[in-house]
Amino acid sequence: MSSNTSAGLTRSQWLICTIAAIGFAFDIYELLMLPLIIKPAMASLSAPLVDALVASGVPRLEAIQMWSPGGEKYVQWARTLFFVPALAGGVFGLLGGYLTDLLGRRRVLTFSILLYAFAAFAAGYATSLEQLLFFRCLVFIGVCVEFVAAVAWLAEIFTDAHQREKVLGYTQAFSSFGGLMVAGANILAAKWALSLPAIHGGHEAWRYTLISGVLPALPLIIIRPFLPESPVWAKKRETGTLKRPSIAALFSPELRRTTILTTLVFAASYGIAFGAIQQLPQIIGAQKLNTPVEAGHVAILAEAKAKGKAAMTEAKAAGKPEPEAQRTMRQAAGNASDEMVAGVTFWQEIGGLAGRFILAVLAVRIVSRRTLFRVFQIPSLVYVPLLFWWISGQLGNADSLGLIKSGIFVAGVLTVAQFSFWGNYIPLVFPVHLRGTGESFAANIGGRVLGTAAAWITITLSASAQPNPARMAVIGAFVAGAYALIGAILTHFLPEPPKDGVE
Repeated sequence: MSSNTSAGLTRSQWLICTIAAIGFAFDIYELLMLPLIIKPAMASLSAPLVDALVASGVPRLEAIQMWSPGGEKYVQWARTLFFVPALAGGVFGLLGGYLTDLLGRRRVLTFSILLYAFAAFAAGYATSLEQLLFFRCLVFIGVCVEFVAAVAWLAEIFTDAHQREKVLGYTQAFSSFGGLMVAGANILAAKWALSLPAIHGGHEAWRYTLISGVLPALPLIIIRPFLPESPVWAKKRETGTLKRPSIAALFSPELRRTTILTTLVFAASYGIAFGAIQQLPQIIGAQKLNTPVEAGHVAILAEAKAKGKAAMTEAKAAGKPEPEAQRTMRQAAGNASDEMVAGVTFWQEIGGLAGRFILAVLAVRIVSRRTLFRVFQIPSLVYVPLLFWWISGQLGNADSLGLIKSGIFVAGVLTVAQFSFWGNYIPLVFPVHLRGTGESFAANIGGRVLGTAAAWITITLSASAQPNPARMAVIGAFVAGAYALIGAILTHFLPEPPKDGVE
């Protein structure tokens, strides 16, 4: 099954690449879903909690403010939904990496897909924030395990260095198709929500977006169990030369530097994305419509209000009572805001796709891995903080939405390409018996835990009594800049791997 030349791929190898590409796309599909749906999901699932506060004697306006973006309760749950699933994914993903080395790449891949396919579907039917949190934790665990197993699997099936770089680069580029798919799914859900079957008596776009997460998993569930195991891993196991994996071995004298630096620089890459870029939907999305304090980009606010009023007029004309017409107005306004925000996110993912393909091309042309990484890392250090500082002053400018789309496209190019780099780099610096464990430690403890903690920091520091998206944009600029600066400094010490990797 392995290939020792740079000749064309066999039919079986093309199938492996296709399935791996779908898997990478679904990983990102799930990871990028929360920034799109968190505001409408929080608004819906917190409604009973607002009523409970009112029943306990808290004035309704004060209770609403507590659960509005920037409010005390909103901040607590928003950072919980961003960080706790990442923490669960990091811890259990590390265990999954260990099992990948112990039980084999293919078996762990299959079970991880089944896990997050079920959890993605179930999340759409959540009736409380606790349920949504639980299912998002399961999704993250599945995604974190799947990524590590897939990268190790591909790196060991394609043993020719030139071919391996191209396969890893181009299959990971399809991760950005996952981002495009989830943005598209959110747009379609927002357009069609009122005509889809009701869930818990409502037609909220965020629920249909969550449920759509099961669709890309179906071909993987059907086909992946029939694909071959990694020939390198299987041969070592058959001959009795496969060493038992150990997390402690990652900190042996020969691997300690590699483990620590890949983990921290991986975290820096994720911190740029989660500290600023993934907060953009919360910054520009419409909030608190038809109240004295409205938040979000002025163009999105106007569109959401217009769509909401039109829906209420139609509901009243159809003879619906006032409370139901008001509910229809809120859902239509929220869906319209979701649709426009997803349109901005779409451009971010187009940029990410371009960045991944650019890295795939450069990976076989630039010998030094540090130099390859810096092509994207150094510009992002300057560009992303400046972009979000600029966005903070553009929320009241109706003509700036197009420029924000262009700006986030470039940010996607520079940031998302760094994620693909790690899939090419990490398999080369850990030996076969520790490849899954080492990848998992760097990706999950570094990226999913330390990197995603940037979202927790941004949301916490941007808390305010009233929704203040401009403040969140400024805080995001500083947080992303700090992560990027740390990463740029540490990259100087990042080891250069041998051409054919470590055996």
